[in-house]
Amino acid sequence: MCVCPVQTEEMAEQLEQKEQLGDEGKHVLKAPKGTRDYNPKQMAIREKVFNIIVSSFKRHGAETIDTPVFELKETLMGKYGEDSKLIYDLKDQGGELLSLRYDLTVPFARYLAMNKITNIKRYHIAKVYRRDNPAMTRGRYREFYQCDFDIAGQYDPMIPDAECLKIVHEILSALDLGDFRIKVNDRRILDGMFAVCGVPDDKFRTVCSSVDKMDKMLWEDVKNEIVKEKGLPEKVADQIGEYVRLQAGGMELAEKLLADPKLCKSEAACAGLTDIKLLFTYLQIFKVTDKVVFDLSLARGLDYYTGVIYEAVLTPLAGRGGTGGGEEPVGVGSVAGGGRYDGLVGMFDAKGRNVPCVGVSIGIERIFSIMEQKAEASAEKVRTTETQVLIASAQKNLLEERLRLATELWDAGIKAEVVYKRNPKLLSQLQHCEDTGVPLVAILGEQELRDGTVKLRNVASREEVDVSRADLVAEVKKRSS
Repeated sequence: MCVCPVQTEEMAEQLEQKEQLGDEGKHVLKAPKGTRDYNPKQMAIREKVFNIIVSSFKRHGAETIDTPVFELKETLMGKYGEDSKLIYDLKDQGGELLSLRYDLTVPFARYLAMNKITNIKRYHIAKVYRRDNPAMTRGRYREFYQCDFDIAGQYDPMIPDAECLKIVHEILSALDLGDFRIKVNDRRILDGMFAVCGVPDDKFRTVCSSVDKMDKMLWEDVKNEIVKEKGLPEKVADQIGEYVRLQAGGMELAEKLLADPKLCKSEAACAGLTDIKLLFTYLQIFKVTDKVVFDLSLARGLDYYTGVIYEAVLTPLAGRGGTGGGEEPVGVGSVAGGGRYDGLVGMFDAKGRNVPCVGVSIGIERIFSIMEQKAEASAEKVRTTETQVLIASAQKNLLEERLRLATELWDAGIKAEVVYKRNPKLLSQLQHCEDTGVPLVAILGEQELRDGTVKLRNVASREEVDVSRADLVAEVKKRSS
């Protein structure tokens, strides 16, 4: 009897679940495989990252949308090439075959076609799902967030594409993750290159997926896969190798390839190379060419890409987790990727009408993992609340007065807290501020109530000043800014 891979995986998961049953038949409490919980400290880091990303998207004029977490199965199938096997299918719950969304791009294309939208600049931040083998320490999960920015519409070549790369540069610079590179290629160049090297049309996509592994594997291993697993002659693989090992260039590499006697026979490759030259012209104006390289080994695997493709990777300095010596830095993982997909919307339109699109997805989970590691290594405390002031009392029986002052501050838009005890000790209230990073304490006492004042204490410096009750809101806002 033949057992398909999905059934084998299901059986393995069932066995794993049985092993987790205790002596009394109770499940060990755990998050599902490939998912995780986030504590307040981790969520504070995530919110900081989201804010940086969203502010960049908005700076470039994007508006936001949302789509369902699941789609009709037929909407997703046939859009992801070999990765389609990673789509989560749901059981039929009412006459529709549904699947959890695999990314945010295909739902976006469906949304454009369904609503007959031909022009939009949008961002979308939401969870997606992949039935993948998780690698939790490297930010690879089965449930994870994607942060997408896309420009849809008929525009002059390479202007929107260049802006997407500018946004990636902007975000990675603001996050301060370390050195990075943005690799750029074009699907038309790849297709033209494969054609002139003798790859049959029906093998383009499968060879693409092999070439895309060059950031993780040596060329000899990739070549071995192309010859032994994909069935191409060694001579063809060697010709591919001459091109895909050209991994560090810009406009000058595009010009060199346009003069290549073999590659210039391909109309598709010439069109792609001409656009790459134009792209680098705009990237120079945007001042981002210090981080962008034209890399012929980049071959992002999704079937829907039609033109420019790009991927951002973090690159540790040589000798610091890299190759050592004076060699080129080694990538430690993709943190953003995207490209042009001019044919995807047409797949959903009854008349096949296309809407040109280009976009980028920020690899948020990998970024979170890096930021968390940096926070753990740093002695700096991560604040998990935004409380501006704690209302404290120096004497007993002042709970109602503390609550009245809290109400005044909340109504004025101040982020304030009160300790939930009738008669807390002043020292314990001050210690709460130390522990949670609350910067100010508004202290009430009998004398302050008679004088219509509040003693405002700076937690870090321990400096105290008397502030009139009427001026307290303005003073807290001034000190918080």
